[in-house]
Amino acid sequence: MSLELSGIRHAFGTREVLRGIDLTVGAGEILCLLGPSGDGKTTLLRLVAGLEALQVGRIAIGGRVVAEAGREEPPEARRAGFVFQDYALFPHLTVARNVGFGLGALPRAARAAQVAEALERVGLGAFAEAYPHMLSGGQQQRVALARALAPRPAVLLLDEAFASLDARLRERVRDDTLHVLQSAGIATLIVTHDAEEAMFMADRIALLRGGRVEQLGTPEELYLRPASRFVATFLGEVNALPATVSGGVARAALGSVPAALPDGPAELLLRPEGLRLLPEGQGVAAVVEASRLLGASTMVHLAVPGGEGGAPLHLHARLPPGPRLARGDRLGLALDPERAFVFSAASP
Repeated sequence: MSLELSGIRHAFGTREVLRGIDLTVGAGEILCLLGPSGDGKTTLLRLVAGLEALQVGRIAIGGRVVAEAGREEPPEARRAGFVFQDYALFPHLTVARNVGFGLGALPRAARAAQVAEALERVGLGAFAEAYPHMLSGGQQQRVALARALAPRPAVLLLDEAFASLDARLRERVRDDTLHVLQSAGIATLIVTHDAEEAMFMADRIALLRGGRVEQLGTPEELYLRPASRFVATFLGEVNALPATVSGGVARAALGSVPAALPDGPAELLLRPEGLRLLPEGQGVAAVVEASRLLGASTMVHLAVPGGEGGAPLHLHARLPPGPRLARGDRLGLALDPERAFVFSAASP
């Protein structure tokens, strides 16, 4: 079943937090709502779940309208599973009873079968009689996911579901959750403010800004073809270089790239992995200021001429493992145009 959001607008008093949201999540698709805090992402989830009354627009699940102005189906009728940020587990109930909490209308045997199925799906079948305090944070998150899956929902909603986990555990739990969601085949809407998490989890990303969708597309589209400076900087680190556009070409300290902009001042944004290191004497001269191994990659801090008032530009290059560079090493630089984006100097 799909989820369709049409013309969604919502305000708290005089503050409008959603300003015309149109989104469709296909059956089996994972769509991430990404954006800064306070831009209406959680409000949109609550509207879909029926925890907040819809003011303007329409929400349909599986082609059936569940909310429009003046008409709301109750949350329990929408078949929407919700995983809250704090998991909201009942400490006095076993894992099995937590997972089966929303299945009270089913006969006991059917309820037990769906609870067992949900726990097996998240790899916690052996923990049915445990209590939440006996579990790790990652296991508690999976119990919350099992509880959302147990009623066999038409759509699944996750609100910052990994935010309370430490960095290393978060990576493992995200990976486990992704496999569960892909096997479940349910239209899934995930809220996060973490761009890396959105790129890891999502089939498509909707980047919100000021209550509107700034760009909608695959992770690759937003990362490699950002529609605005805001998108480029939100999806990952960039090096910002002053540039000048003339005749459809932007010229900056590291070279030139095509730019469909009017002639005049501009800004060239370059991903750290878009810097290519060359032997000294080739490309643009640069000096290594620092080099730090980050595990799977190395971050190199570089100085090149071309800054304001004759000051050097300070750039970051992200490189695959290789020969170690030291402070003071001299080399050349070139840019990868596939990782370079040009925007007007006045672009927000």
